[in-house]
Amino acid sequence: VLEGPPQGDTEGQEGSPSDSDQRQDRRMRALVAVKRVIDYAVKIRVKPDHSGVDTAGVKMSMNPFCEIAVEEAVRLKEKGVVTEIVAVSVGPQTSQETLRTALAMGADRAIHVKIDGEVRSLGVAKLLKAVADLEKPDLFFLGKQAIDDDSNQTGQMLAALMGRPQAAFASKVVLDGGRATVTREIDGGLETMAADLPMIITTDLRLNEPRYATLPNIMKAKKKKIDATDPATLGVDVASKVKTIKVSEPPVRQGGGKVEDVAGLVKGLQDKGLI
Repeated sequence: VLEGPPQGDTEGQEGSPSDSDQRQDRRMRALVAVKRVIDYAVKIRVKPDHSGVDTAGVKMSMNPFCEIAVEEAVRLKEKGVVTEIVAVSVGPQTSQETLRTALAMGADRAIHVKIDGEVRSLGVAKLLKAVADLEKPDLFFLGKQAIDDDSNQTGQMLAALMGRPQAAFASKVVLDGGRATVTREIDGGLETMAADLPMIITTDLRLNEPRYATLPNIMKAKKKKIDATDPATLGVDVASKVKTIKVSEPPVRQGGGKVEDVAGLVKGLQDKGLI
């Protein structure tokens, strides 16, 4: 069990309540980052010029790990722990469709950082940090990774930029006043850590099972507020030093074959130059 150090140095002093105590007496806000990606059931096609993935006429949806992040925030609100959920997305105008889905799942309002073209993980983290500076969240939920680029970087970069504790790959989240205890999945099993809020948490598959947005909630989401902004307004430079040179499909998998015995297996491997 890893315990982060208590925040501040006034804990235990009479007349000087700690920051965690003060948080119990005010509204707790959760920011949830959501990303619009190609639906997981769609077969990916590469553009003929190999400049990227073809998204024309392709079904798009919310990144599945982001759905888990929204669901966890909504469950904490249903328990009376979180009082407001703000969904935020970085991307083109069509990203508002994903924000509407988050609102239909239970988010209270949304923020759209409008930008056309590709934005790398660091650029997204900088934009989310700028939003967090304005919103002052107690919790910032993100999916552990997006299924389009599988980078698994934005949450960690955001925590570093904000200078706040992080818990990646969360499979359980428990809040107690101004402190969060998170069980996270690691290669060796499970690790439990605790730290003071504000905190960044990235969600893993086993944290929960996201709900489906009901038709009444979908209709209500159309009336909920989406604030629009952009990198220039936030004062963030998202220019990247990384350039995608070429995108290619993986090589076609060759069919297997059968051998009669071990000698046939050895000969087949020798013929292919593998041994």
